[in-house]
Amino acid sequence: MTIRLYDTSTRQIRDFTPLVPGCVSIYLCGATVQAPPHIGHIRSGLNFDILQRWLIHRGYDVTFVRNVTNIDDKVIAKSEEQGRPWWAIAHANERAFNQGYEALGCLPPAAEPRATGHIPQMVRLIQELLDSGHAYAADGSVYFDVRSYPGYLALSHQDLAHLRQPGGEGESGKRDQRDFALWKAAKPGEPSWETPWGPGRPGWHLECSAMAREYLGREFDIHGGGLDLVFPHHENEIAQSKAAGDPFARFWLHNAWVTMAGEKMSKSLGNSVLVSEMVKRWRPIVLRYYLGTPHYRSTIEYSEEALREAESAFRRIEGFVQRVVELAGTVEPAAELPAAFTEAMDEDLGVPQAMAVVHTTVRQGNMALTADDKDAAVARLAEVRAMLGVLGLDPLDAHWAAEEDQGEELRGVVDALVHLVLEQREAARARKDYATADAIRDRLGRSGLVIEDTPSGPRWQLGET
Repeated sequence: MTIRLYDTSTRQIRDFTPLVPGCVSIYLCGATVQAPPHIGHIRSGLNFDILQRWLIHRGYDVTFVRNVTNIDDKVIAKSEEQGRPWWAIAHANERAFNQGYEALGCLPPAAEPRATGHIPQMVRLIQELLDSGHAYAADGSVYFDVRSYPGYLALSHQDLAHLRQPGGEGESGKRDQRDFALWKAAKPGEPSWETPWGPGRPGWHLECSAMAREYLGREFDIHGGGLDLVFPHHENEIAQSKAAGDPFARFWLHNAWVTMAGEKMSKSLGNSVLVSEMVKRWRPIVLRYYLGTPHYRSTIEYSEEALREAESAFRRIEGFVQRVVELAGTVEPAAELPAAFTEAMDEDLGVPQAMAVVHTTVRQGNMALTADDKDAAVARLAEVRAMLGVLGLDPLDAHWAAEEDQGEELRGVVDALVHLVLEQREAARARKDYATADAIRDRLGRSGLVIEDTPSGPRWQLGET
């Protein structure tokens, strides 16, 4: 079955055929590193990690490039506000983003270029646009003439006559307020680089066009980012790249937001939830499940209740995995995925439908365990591991096993204490004091422990508190 993806530029799901057979090139607009990441930022990286994993599973050689915007108005403003060098702020927050990606199990990109490392490429692109009449210099800055490119606004489907172009402070000399900056003249005290038009720094949109060309060529398969980047960022990237003669991206994929009370999660709005704080309160694999299992084009409304529901759902999967491993030992992932799972993922990364197959398989496996059908339970676990592995959610994967090892010592202490209480419960049952036995079980349940009576004795796992 052919992989099909929703292309923002055509507003429809299309068959995906890569430019080079067997290879897929992806450029993702990554972090603007003026502050640490919140879960809305990490969702984008996570969604495109799932895309990368699925393409690899389908046999493609994937080149995944995710940039870092380490110089722009926001980084400079944060530097002035904190009294710290811009580069120190940018580097610290870049590390925080990478720690967040790693914590949630995202595969590393093939390249992660920084804007400040590609000034020569940007200067060459600007010169091409000036030479072709699509750009003009004014007061030390260089602007793109939006009226010179007839296809402008084809991505966002806006009307040029009513367009309001977001602009930065000090953008003087524009012929038309709808034009956007390719290069910004330096203001006193700001970081700057020397160019033929005077000292300055790159415009936000220019950097991605230059770096995508540098790493993926003049034409590549997929350009991605958050839905908020459709305009102005991606619209302006398209204009400057195509005006320079580059076919540019063949597909445009955009993930939806994480919201709070209906508002997009944003550092500027003060309604963001930092990844560094979330991973202290929730296991990273649960956070990955919460952010990664909704469809990438659907909005996630953040709430503690939704996270608890995600945790409960994932624990049901883990409980099945643990029971089969205790019964049969290590079970390797199946070589083939269930057909329904593959069909769901091939249709615009239908992760919710794919997860429905996972949960159905878990239920079948649990029924096999109840019926003492070891072979069927093992077969279902092999399928579950294969499906979860593609989504980066296999609890037996080495990445998450390392996470579990960190809490192994504490779990051993808890296990000893719980078994001491369970021995008291068993003693009460032996003397037919069922009221006391039930009371012990209920008390453990209120403490967040689920007790299961099995032929080999009682076993416990964490449940909902």
